[in-house]
Amino acid sequence: MADKRDYYEVLGINKGATEDEIKKAYRKVAKECHPDLHPGDKDAERRFKEANEAYEILSDSEKKERYDRFGFAGVDPSYGAGTDAGFGGFGFGGMDFDLGSIFDTFFGGGQTRDQNAPRQGENIRASITVDFEEAAFGCEKEIKINRIEACDECSGSGCEKGTAAEICPDCHGTGTVRTVRQTAMGAFSSTTRCSKCGGRGKIIREPCRACRGSGVQRKQRTIKVSIPAGIDDGQAISLRRQGNSGMNGGPAGELILTVAVRPHSLFERQGTSVLLEMPVSFAQAALGAEIEVPTLDGRVKYTMPAGTQTGTVFRLKGKGIPSINSKVRGDQYVTVFVDVPRNLTARQKELLKEFEDSFGGSSAGEGGHKRGRKSKK
Repeated sequence: MADKRDYYEVLGINKGATEDEIKKAYRKVAKECHPDLHPGDKDAERRFKEANEAYEILSDSEKKERYDRFGFAGVDPSYGAGTDAGFGGFGFGGMDFDLGSIFDTFFGGGQTRDQNAPRQGENIRASITVDFEEAAFGCEKEIKINRIEACDECSGSGCEKGTAAEICPDCHGTGTVRTVRQTAMGAFSSTTRCSKCGGRGKIIREPCRACRGSGVQRKQRTIKVSIPAGIDDGQAISLRRQGNSGMNGGPAGELILTVAVRPHSLFERQGTSVLLEMPVSFAQAALGAEIEVPTLDGRVKYTMPAGTQTGTVFRLKGKGIPSINSKVRGDQYVTVFVDVPRNLTARQKELLKEFEDSFGGSSAGEGGHKRGRKSKK
C-alpha cells in the first residue's frame, strides 16, 4: 500500500470535506480523466481508477471513519480478522462466546421467557458501491460479510463430539426457577432465569473446543447479490436468511444492503430522468446541425434546429433510468450551452467582426433588445 496516494489528495479535498463536496470533487476529477475522453491514455485510465477507489471509500461513512482512523489498513478487506472492527463493520472478534454472553447478546440478560424456543437471528447491515450504469441497468455483485453461523464441529449443540448436554438439576430443563418470599403482606413468588444453566435448561459438561460451547462461530462469507435495475443512491435491498444464524432451530436474520451509486462524470439522475449538459459550437447553434449525444445506451444522433440558444432543453424519450420492477424507462433531458471559442487567431477575429458588422444599423444586439422589449408586453 506504500505506493498509494492519500484518498483526499486524489480528489483534491480536505479531510473535513462534506458528503456533497466529496461527490463534486469526484465528478470533477472523473470528468478530467474519463477514458472515453482520453482513449489510449494509460495515465488518465490510472487516475480514473484511482478516483473511483477514493470515492468508494470516502462516500461511505463507515469506511471513511475507518480510513480516517487507521489509513489504508482500515479499509483493507483482510483487515480486522480477530479484531473488534471486523470486515465491513460487522465483526465480533475478541468475544468469548460463553453461554451467558451469547444469550445476553442475542436475547438480553435476565429474561424469563423460554430460552429453548426458536429465535430468529439478528439482521446485519452492509453497503456496496456500484457504477451509475450498473444502478441503471442492474448487475450481479459479490460482497464479503462476517456473520454468526452454527458451529461446523458440533452442528450448533455446543457439545464436544461424542457427548451430549445434561438436563439442569436446578430448573429441570425449564431454564427458569421460581422463588417464594414470605413478607408481612404474605407470600410473593417470582420467576427468574436459572443461574446454573444460564436459562438454557441444559448443562454442557464438555464444551465444543471450536466454539467454546456457544454452538456458533463467526464466519466470513462471500454473498452473490442481484442489484435491481433502477435502484437509486441510498436505497437498500433485503436478502432473506443471509443474516446471523437463528437459535434453537430458528431462521437466520436478513442482510440489509444499502446501495451507494458512484456519480457519473457526464450524467446526473433525477428520479428516472437522466440529465446531461451538452456543449455545441457557435456555428452549430446558429446554423443547426446533426449532433451525437451521449446516452446510457451509447451515442445517438439528434438534429438540432438553427438558432438554438444556450439553455435550450430537448428530450430523448426512453433514454432515462428504468423504474424498479418495471420495463418502463424515463427520459433523458439534454441542456445545450454554446461553447464560446477561446484563443482566436487574428483572421478568425476579423471574420467575426465582419459578421457583426453585417447586421448594419439593426445589429443582432439591437434586434435582440427590441425583441426583449416586445416579449415584456
